[in-house]
Amino acid sequence: MARQRKLDSSPVAVIGLGRFGKSLALELTKEGVEVLGIDADARVVQSLAGRLTHVVEADSTDEEAMRQVSLHDFDRAVIGIGTDLESSILSASVALKLGVPNIWAKAVSESHARILTQIGVHHVVRPEHDMGKRVAHLVRGRMLDYIEFDDGFAIVKTRPPRCLYGLPLGESRPRSEFGITIVGVKRTGEDFTHATPDTVIEEDDIIIVSGPQDKVERFSELT
Repeated sequence: MARQRKLDSSPVAVIGLGRFGKSLALELTKEGVEVLGIDADARVVQSLAGRLTHVVEADSTDEEAMRQVSLHDFDRAVIGIGTDLESSILSASVALKLGVPNIWAKAVSESHARILTQIGVHHVVRPEHDMGKRVAHLVRGRMLDYIEFDDGFAIVKTRPPRCLYGLPLGESRPRSEFGITIVGVKRTGEDFTHATPDTVIEEDDIIIVSGPQDKVERFSELT
């Protein structure tokens, strides 16, 4: 039997409580994770008092200030600062110097992401960019949902093309015909089920498709 992956519930420091950092910190708190929120703006700190486990006013670019709030005791930290590139990079540098083993940082541009990666940040995210790409895929095609991975692999939720209607997957052979794999099927009123060679695709089904990004996109545009 496959083991269920254990979620990491260790405390998280969220540095920079703008829209991204605040949303992340509140979501983590809702999920039962202990969160230390850090921001240089007293008004922001005051607005989140009592909503996060701990929230402090401090300069995240100041190494001594970060020692005083015990950032070095955290295994995970998120740098949510975006528009102030200098503060973002310096805050990440301080967290790295203090030995935080897992650091996520928000980047607002390709060059910002590159610098964060070069100084050693473990995970760089571009939420606006990534969401923009995802929504663009949903708007332009028949996809109902879209997830793209760094290696050019993608998973989509979409409607099946007519060429698959009424046929078991073993006969329609989408992998050899289109270079994609149908991994799951949802029928109206039923739960998602794993697809097998005997699964027959119907017009009203919703399917989960995986494969190289370009092939998944072409498949989703078939009618």
